[in-house]
Amino acid sequence: MKKMHSALIMAAFFLNACLFMPSGLIFAAQKPEIKEIASLHFTTFKVPTNVRVYHVEFDNQYGMRLAGYLFVPKDLKDKAQGIVVGHPMGAIKEQAACVYAAQLASRGFVTLAIDQQFWGESGGTPRHAIAPDLYAEAFSAAVDFLGTRDFVDPEKIGILGICGSGSFVISAAKIDPRMKAVATVSMYNIGEMRRSGLNKSQSIEQRKKVIADAASKRYENFLGGERPLVGGAPFEIKPDSPAPRKASYDFYRGRGKFVPKGETWEMNTRSDQASNVAFMNFYPFNDIETISPRPMLFIMGEKAHSQPFTKDAYAKAAEPKELFVVPGADHFDLYDKLEFIPVDKLADFFGKNLK
Repeated sequence: MKKMHSALIMAAFFLNACLFMPSGLIFAAQKPEIKEIASLHFTTFKVPTNVRVYHVEFDNQYGMRLAGYLFVPKDLKDKAQGIVVGHPMGAIKEQAACVYAAQLASRGFVTLAIDQQFWGESGGTPRHAIAPDLYAEAFSAAVDFLGTRDFVDPEKIGILGICGSGSFVISAAKIDPRMKAVATVSMYNIGEMRRSGLNKSQSIEQRKKVIADAASKRYENFLGGERPLVGGAPFEIKPDSPAPRKASYDFYRGRGKFVPKGETWEMNTRSDQASNVAFMNFYPFNDIETISPRPMLFIMGEKAHSQPFTKDAYAKAAEPKELFVVPGADHFDLYDKLEFIPVDKLADFFGKNLK
């Protein structure tokens, strides 16, 4: 009996250790953290007076922590329709995503704007790492969170991706049927962008050099060397700079400027060089037709340089689908300029298709 008692004690000790040791054999997910915050101190977006804002944290299915802002209508009475909103590639939730989340919440939706894994307040190292599969997983994890709130109907959740997140939500929706409606704004196919550049401006030889340079950095990273960052929005422009470059500068270095806590201005919007090549293997539009019969809405600006990506996705998607062009808008106008953002169109799309 004493031996059995001792064995039970040891078993309990081992189980408890596994639950709480980082390298334990048994994983215990952390409880989501929810805290209401003031909505008066944001510089890159405004929160309507009929909306409450909460800072939330939760884990993805691999135990990696994600952070976001949850926007809830103040007069919410019944279970709401939910929408997950993703930020542009290289940005964070405070840039563009929260603009959409706040506006849609003011129209009755419960919305969640997330920081992608490795970015902003979300966890993961190295910082600014590129991992397309984990980016798609972040949207599924956000659906996990929304669908388990008692004020959200788990059968009425949609997703919205801006710029690079447009391709991530497509990737996510292909394998997660809980996402009942999918919308993209100023979408970038980041995989094709990294492989071929805008308008096929990058040759195979140039692509191979990027891959080789990134691979060589892995030795330095393995030995603990500095991890260089590449790409990102420009830190300076010239009078003869291309229009998209000027527009990017105006947003990221001007009206949309936001540097996450713990990071430097020099890191802003840039990606880890060694992992950046993971985008070369990212083909989000393959099998896009399998999302049907769930509806898709593709929104692009009339003057957007990113139009080819949206048109390509629209052409490959199956019905029901819709392409909506915003007159006079360029790619970056649709990040935060309410005079261009078709909030009512999005509210109508999600309202009708999340029933």
